Amino acid sequence: MTTPWPYFPVFLRLQGARVLLVGGGEIAARKLRLLRRAQPTIEVVARELNSEVAAAVAEGAALRIATDFESSQVQGCRLVVAATDDPQLNAAVAAAAQRAGVPVNVVDDPELSSFITPAIVDRAPLLLAISSAGAAPVMVRRLRERLEAQLPVAYGRVADWMQTQRQRVKQAAGQRARRIWEQFLDGSGAEQLLSGNVAGADVALSTLLAEEATPGEVYLVGAGPGDPELLTFRALRLMQQCDVVLYDALISPAILELVRRDAERVHVGKRRAKHTLPQEQINEELVRRARAGQRVLRLKGGDPFVFGRGGEEIERLAAAGIPFQVVPGITAASGCAAYAGIPLTHRDHAQACVFVTGHPQADGTLNLHWDMLTRRGQTVVIYMGLTALPQLCAELIAHGLPGEWPAAVVENGTRADQRVIVATLAELPQRVGRPAQAGPSLVIVGQVVGLRDRLNWFAGQPETLTPSPPTVVNGEKA
Repeated sequence: MTTPWPYFPVFLRLQGARVLLVGGGEIAARKLRLLRRAQPTIEVVARELNSEVAAAVAEGAALRIATDFESSQVQGCRLVVAATDDPQLNAAVAAAAQRAGVPVNVVDDPELSSFITPAIVDRAPLLLAISSAGAAPVMVRRLRERLEAQLPVAYGRVADWMQTQRQRVKQAAGQRARRIWEQFLDGSGAEQLLSGNVAGADVALSTLLAEEATPGEVYLVGAGPGDPELLTFRALRLMQQCDVVLYDALISPAILELVRRDAERVHVGKRRAKHTLPQEQINEELVRRARAGQRVLRLKGGDPFVFGRGGEEIERLAAAGIPFQVVPGITAASGCAAYAGIPLTHRDHAQACVFVTGHPQADGTLNLHWDMLTRRGQTVVIYMGLTALPQLCAELIAHGLPGEWPAAVVENGTRADQRVIVATLAELPQRVGRPAQAGPSLVIVGQVVGLRDRLNWFAGQPETLTPSPPTVVNGEKA
């Protein structure tokens, strides 16, 4: 679940609107400077005015309407700002504004405020607003300093010029307009403007508009097992430039939040026999949208080439002549095992690792290479094995592994609500309970599971039953 916002970020039009500013000292002067940039009608209530506020009143940039605050003064205002050093007066202003349904900011008092003013990086008309909801003002100042240093002052000039060309590009490019502007900003056009060469920028834009429409493309991107910080840089870049995303059921909301906000979102997830779209239809949808000129993000949990059917999808794209890119992701086996504190290989316990799908056949049977899976000195990772977990454990025991062999189920691996259930093969199905109650899960079988007690580092939700130590027979661990 994504973290809730304490405030909704918004830019508010104030030009010509009434704004009430209660206070006339230095605190009020700082707010007055910001408010004047938005060109409202500023009404000041204060017994005394410092030189800056008095000068603004004298110039007509603000109107002093009273010396003492009255609740009726907030009526008809678009915003109210309480900027005095009197806590009781500030509280009275906030209460009056709240009753009148007018947004109010009490300087340095988020509890009384219905809105707060962010730190601003000013490249007008480009404005960057930064806020921590009052939680970390020093961090906000640091971020502002970094952005001030990284963004050229001339960025405002670029934004102004782009505004003058919007209608031209819209008429000439239609649905390609957004891509034209992206190419302009990524190419020489923006650099020409930053250096003051408006004519050169016009030539660069004209060249882009004269080019034929670029074909669509598909980005097959592995999103990893759930933690957004496990995404690759390339994955994030493509997620930010797509026109549409087709995403699986196992994509966490936190990762989906990182996709371009104005991209169309299409859920095509498959989960325990609940298919939103059959695979063949997903393949055809990728082809259809790419042929229509869209940049299509196919976002898949884990790695698209590990039980993700990514190979089938790019086979269809290749046959249709559709350009595509593949971005590997951290597969569930490595991600979930690492976050569970279970190494997949270990010099003393596992010299090999086997990935296998535990999804039963249509008739409910499991046709796996049991003799291979029950060899010692290896780790077996079973994808999609929760539904058939009792049968899986029983078959592994029947084909030679002892009932005391260590095994684990990792549920919601790498996420904040990760849960790890460690038991023996004989006890694991009972410990896990009904699969319908579990989130996306992975089964890990092998002696490496016994290392979790010492190697667990991720603060998920532990639920552990330590397996009995392996029996030693003729000097070999059984």
